[in-house]
Order: sequence, then C-alpha cells, then structure tokens
Amino acid sequence: MGRDGNRTVGSLYDLIAARNLSDPDSPGKRVNPPGEWNRAVIVARGRHVEHWLNGFKVVEYDRGSPEFRALVAQSKFAGRANFGEAEQSPILLQDHGDRVEFRSIKLRAL
Repeated sequence: MGRDGNRTVGSLYDLIAARNLSDPDSPGKRVNPPGEWNRAVIVARGRHVEHWLNGFKVVEYDRGSPEFRALVAQSKFAGRANFGEAEQSPILLQDHGDRVEFRSIKLRAL
C-alpha cells in the first residue's frame, strides 16, 4: 500500500514519504521504537507546510503548488476537488486497525 513509504510515520499520507531533510547525509527518519513516544510537529504558515519528527524536518511542501497537485493526482485522493487546499479544516488522526495512542495534542495559531 502506498509508494516509497508515503504511508509511514511523519509522512504526508499517500503523498510524500518522510525522510530526514535536516541532515541530507543521513536521510533515514529518527523514529523511536515501539513503547517510546515520538514527537511530531506540523507547522503551516500560509500554504507552506513542514512536518517535524523527533526534532528533524521530514517533509516540506506548498499546498496547491503544481508539485502538490501532481502528487494528489497520483494518490488515493485523486478526483477530490481541492484536496488539502482548504484554509481551515479539522485535524485527522489515523490508524490502520492497530493499537495507536496520541497524547498532548495542541493546536496553536501562528
């Protein structure tokens, strides 16, 4: 399911696989093992979005850009008008039938 790890922790689900953008010489994600918490931060300023995982930037994109729209067109979200381009929307937390836990979820206007 998915392509090139684009459905794994830190990724933009089904669009962009997370990789360590903070240290290009070591592209692997820094993921804590089961039983330990990972810390994820998503920063959205206008259309620019960054995903951070355990202190390392792992995904960066601009919503609505030609590149973003091309990724959507190749994904399971193809055909959904303006997917991912709303100015505001609810957050979505997901799992795939396995046990998952979330804690300390905070939303802050920048």
